[in-house]
Amino acid sequence: VMKECGKGANSMGCEVCKPALGSILASLYNQHIMDKPLHGLQDTNDQFLANIQRNGTFSVIPRVAGGEITAEKLIVIGTVAKKFGLYCKITGGQRIDMFGAKKQDLIAIWTELVNGGMESGHAYAKSLRTVKSCVGTTWCRFGIGDSVGMAVRLEERYKSIRSPHKIKGGVSGCVRECAEAQNKDFGLIATEKGFNVFVGGNGGAKPRHSELLAKDVPPDDVVPILDRYLMFYIRTADRLQRTARWIEQLPGGIRYLREVVLEDKLGICAELEKQMNELVGTFFCEWTETINNPERRKAFQQFGNTDETQETVEKVEERGQSRPAYWPKESVTEDFKGTEWSSLSWQPMIESSKFIDGPSGSSANVKRGDTQLAIFKIKGKWYATQQMCPHKRTFAMSQGLVGDDVASNQLWVSCPFHKRNFLLGGDEAGKCTNDPEISMATFAVEVREDGWVYLKLPPVEELDGRLGTSRWKVKQGEREEPFKKLDEKLKGLKGRKPFQDSHLNGGMGAEGAVRAVTAGGNGSIDW
Repeated sequence: VMKECGKGANSMGCEVCKPALGSILASLYNQHIMDKPLHGLQDTNDQFLANIQRNGTFSVIPRVAGGEITAEKLIVIGTVAKKFGLYCKITGGQRIDMFGAKKQDLIAIWTELVNGGMESGHAYAKSLRTVKSCVGTTWCRFGIGDSVGMAVRLEERYKSIRSPHKIKGGVSGCVRECAEAQNKDFGLIATEKGFNVFVGGNGGAKPRHSELLAKDVPPDDVVPILDRYLMFYIRTADRLQRTARWIEQLPGGIRYLREVVLEDKLGICAELEKQMNELVGTFFCEWTETINNPERRKAFQQFGNTDETQETVEKVEERGQSRPAYWPKESVTEDFKGTEWSSLSWQPMIESSKFIDGPSGSSANVKRGDTQLAIFKIKGKWYATQQMCPHKRTFAMSQGLVGDDVASNQLWVSCPFHKRNFLLGGDEAGKCTNDPEISMATFAVEVREDGWVYLKLPPVEELDGRLGTSRWKVKQGEREEPFKKLDEKLKGLKGRKPFQDSHLNGGMGAEGAVRAVTAGGNGSIDW
């Protein structure tokens, strides 16, 4: 691709074009994104099939089609969350998000979820997220259409297909619009004759109310219309462009879209339906395939040279759950790049066989003493930096995408959290090119005949004093609690109680009730 379309034929691309190319290839063929060489194109969320969070842990979101879930699956989710100490939150898309999953625990977590009948929710991907629904005629006395049934069918059809940006859907059973279908990329509202189909809505930084594409569509005709609309969007939208902005930029807007999708103005409707059928037919659960593949499982460990683990942000107990402490407002502006060490010596860190010679390079996080270091192999050359990005004291540089500019002979790694770019080679190695206040320490690297990667490092105590995880771990109290004054005002209000307690006199509360249900916590459930 770079030879045909890039600025430099020998360039390896950058943190912008790699995910774009990965998205295009996925929307064409839907191969597993963790397979080489596709894995090197993915940003952090797709690299590990989970959304990275503030403390470097990940969120876990199983598919809950249409927001409909059985009591059995709720128990599966609750058991996994309890066992792995995950923070639970209901999402706006009617799913259950579990936060705080360590990278090295993701395989075990998803093994239990998949074993319990669940599958990937693709919350990490630029793909269909959810099709939200109200209960419609399933339960509601005002419903005139089966919104749950339609939502489940649509989510099951379009799940996993990649697109230029995330896609959200909604189905409401009447004009009361409890599923908020008119602020979704596609939304249906039940009528006496079928469904009104709306498109091009979204919330976000620039909200947009959706527009009516088709009126009173019989249930049997909904899927062909959405097939054409979604595939036309996938094939023509710009990278990271939501359907709202795409429709705004179409010549003729919604009127032109009606002509293409409903009247077949371009003569491509049959081809759009055919392509969607082919793409839908490629479905597989990415987490199931990852669990069953030994090569893919290797990616899920914190360090490449030890089974030890380290936490980089303090936990704060709040409302019966734990969350990471708030980030401090200021970045670390110490001159890591200009650090003068008392002495340096070569130290073996990791076996070179753990790196590949792929077109996007490969990397690993290693631990020495209390310090985390990132090692990169790119086009046969080796580089090493600190693992911590000084911007927010996050520890994930080894997971960043690497980019280059052949014309200027610059090579950089982009922090996966906020895209701070740090030069890897040359006299300016460690310099941040888009935030001059911060920098990183870099280290010489060489591979020896014994098969090990060696780094030229200072004594352990000196290295830890400068870059140790314990020193830069984000701690509670570094930033003022945002609700301190508000909580003072709310103290003593009627009806307030500790979150886990019961309003009933002598009630067991959440913990007591769970222990009673699980036979007194006698070990019958593996928590």
